[in-house]
Amino acid sequence: MEAFRKWKKQHPDLWEFILFNILSNCATVTNFVVLWLSSATLFHSMTQPFQFFIFDYSSPASGGLGGFLAFLLAYVCAQIVNYIVQRKLVFGATVDISKTIGWYILTVTVAGIVSVALPGYLVPILSPYLGGFAATAANVVNIVLQVAINYPMMKFVIMKKK
Repeated sequence: MEAFRKWKKQHPDLWEFILFNILSNCATVTNFVVLWLSSATLFHSMTQPFQFFIFDYSSPASGGLGGFLAFLLAYVCAQIVNYIVQRKLVFGATVDISKTIGWYILTVTVAGIVSVALPGYLVPILSPYLGGFAATAANVVNIVLQVAINYPMMKFVIMKKK
């Protein structure tokens, strides 16, 4: 255990990134559970094609309006969980939330637009190969993109220690 403590002290940024990714699983689990539950219950019957701006859920494989709403709801719920977990457990941020919440909302909005738009294009491409697992695979791609966007913003702007 002492060797681990020494390693953490010698590599604080790497440990923070690892911890960020480990604890992001709270948001990941939230994302998948909300996606699966809302797809199966809340939005199951909303299969009509949906297109707006860059969001294209017109293919039956993408789930239509219900698919869009399920991905959107899953994303929002996951980001709420992620903010709380990352703020407290990873970054130990004490900065006044009112001073940084705008940056967080902007960051997750940009990541969210990508994350909610992408499945409408990706699911129809993956469906012939993955079948019903295509939405889950699209969600995995989204999560990787979210880490690439969220971690630098949280570390250097949103949760930055004053």
